[in-house]
Amino acid sequence: MFAQSEKFVEEHQGRVNDISIYGQESNQTTWRLAKMNLAIRGIDSSQVKWNNEGSFLNDAHKDLKADYIIANPPFNVSDWSGELLRGDGRWKYGEPPTGNANYAWIQHFLYHLAPSGHAGFVLAKGALTSKSGGKGDIRQALIEAKLVDCVVNLPAKLFLNTQIPASLWFLRRGKTYRKEEILFIDARNLGHLINRRTKELSDEDTQKITDIYHNWRSENGEYEDIKGLCKSASIDEVAKLDYVLTPGRYVGLEEVEDDFNFAERFTSLQAEFAEQLKEETKLNQRIIENLAKVKVDE
Repeated sequence: MFAQSEKFVEEHQGRVNDISIYGQESNQTTWRLAKMNLAIRGIDSSQVKWNNEGSFLNDAHKDLKADYIIANPPFNVSDWSGELLRGDGRWKYGEPPTGNANYAWIQHFLYHLAPSGHAGFVLAKGALTSKSGGKGDIRQALIEAKLVDCVVNLPAKLFLNTQIPASLWFLRRGKTYRKEEILFIDARNLGHLINRRTKELSDEDTQKITDIYHNWRSENGEYEDIKGLCKSASIDEVAKLDYVLTPGRYVGLEEVEDDFNFAERFTSLQAEFAEQLKEETKLNQRIIENLAKVKVDE
């Protein structure tokens, strides 16, 4: 993620030296690989910490307020020590259930987000609809606080380590434009198979999603809803659907060009049927003639 972020900054004519990166990793082997990867690319990794206790129990960056947060947290973690963190200051929008860490991750990211910061992360698709353990109440609170900016439904088979359907969440603090709206993008039909088990988004697919989002966010952007692909829904619309965030519930079905001509098709079928009747008559006659030639010994 950090290496790709550096590429992103360079591709957009930014200065890598103007950014600082922070991170924490509980797996020491993964942490060492990350440090080596960053060192090879000349990226300062002094604030990428090894934290074997994990982000919830021992936050390595307690006072950090980041402008941008990107994350790929593990899906549906049940043993995240939630019972030890009742009343934690990060749970501003509701106590996450002890048996599922998804909404703990969301609030952990929000806690570290600057007043005008942006967060983008991937979560299991079930987090868009689940209500068990108070998750529905937390989701409602996040929506009503105008923190949810955009939700993207991803195609299946994108990840090598899980077959669980996933979605992208984009949260934003200090929204000024479209603060009463949420953008929904259904990208399930994008991407292409590179083998039987794995799908990949092309650069064109990624650019398509990016353009939709940036046109929607920009006051000068040329955004418009596209059936089956994207929809800008008001918070009132979301409330009417019980605060469910599944993009498919909002974008509807793709419009298909219908060039069907009933009169032309009917005439064609009628002629085809008449020919079939003629053929049937001929076949029946041949069957009768052939049966008449059959001699049966008594």
